[in-house]
Amino acid sequence: MTEIQIGQAKRARRAYSFDDIAIVPSRRTRDPEEVSIDWQIDAYRFSLPVLAAPMDSVMSPETAIALGRHGGLGVLNLEGLWTRYEDPTDLLEEVAGLQGFDATARMQEIYREPVKPDLITARLREVRAAGVTVAGSLSPQRTQEFAKVVVDAGVDMFVIRGTTVSAEHVSSQAEPLNLKEFIYELDVPVIVGGCATHQAALHLMRTGAAGVLVGFGGGAAHTTRKVLGISVPMASAVADVAAARRDYLDESGGRYVHVIADGSIGKSGDLAKAIACGADAVMVGSPLARATDAPGRGFHWGAEAHHGDLPRGQRVQFDQVGTLEEILFGPSRVADGTMNLIGALKRSMATTGYTDLKEFQRVEVVLG
Repeated sequence: MTEIQIGQAKRARRAYSFDDIAIVPSRRTRDPEEVSIDWQIDAYRFSLPVLAAPMDSVMSPETAIALGRHGGLGVLNLEGLWTRYEDPTDLLEEVAGLQGFDATARMQEIYREPVKPDLITARLREVRAAGVTVAGSLSPQRTQEFAKVVVDAGVDMFVIRGTTVSAEHVSSQAEPLNLKEFIYELDVPVIVGGCATHQAALHLMRTGAAGVLVGFGGGAAHTTRKVLGISVPMASAVADVAAARRDYLDESGGRYVHVIADGSIGKSGDLAKAIACGADAVMVGSPLARATDAPGRGFHWGAEAHHGDLPRGQRVQFDQVGTLEEILFGPSRVADGTMNLIGALKRSMATTGYTDLKEFQRVEVVLG
């Protein structure tokens, strides 16, 4: 790829966001009813290629169960309010009502309450009792501390999610998580991320992960680019990681690692573009935060917003446009891509003539 000279000592390559690209129709069209968006990772099959981001504004045990019954995968934040407090309902109400600069300080205070292993167990068992696939997320820093509790509670899918996760973390302060060893010894499939480059993704795939998250998490609620200067436009990031999946498939003799786009998916068109760039599924936060039954009550935030030393996220407010079911399946009452996400994905696939997600990854895209 042609590099651009930033100055005499630095060159850069051009990268593209979902807003920079568009999907091109083909010579064939079909009825949306003939399109399949089924997705399977390891032994678990879903009728929607949608994972809910492990963010307190989006996922509670109740909403994780609801999404599971709709055919997606709700991922609980196992370091969130639901594992720190017996009943965080009043605190969620308080966070929604915070004003201005006081919001970050108060959220840091609320999240200082220790994570309680018995609440991790209780939340995961509540989801399991509902008969849906159970998924929980920990940061790399807390994974070794709580992994046994999570597995013993009966989790089906283990998610390790951070702003950036590498297979080669170096630390002189503490023994870092050995991802390859950890995943090898675990009896459940692991999804790990985020990452945004071919090389980083390839190294994560070599650890034995079942899926790799592309992006830095937080999406609309993170300020990582402003605080750390780190960001990679998602269309290029997903395409690069999809190339790593292909290379690893050859290298490993046929082991397929799923690519899950995690970030910059705010509208239904972004979901379709993520698949078109090579994603197998998407992890979304802000679209589900718009639900009238979302725990955030119209507000959205991630773990970055209450980091104790260096917050790099913010609490953002969205218009609540409909129920979770309406946001997923419609009917839509708006024309901005915030409702009927699944109907829009099916129609995009049908308009371009594709019948399933793997085929749709081959669709032509253009810039502009």
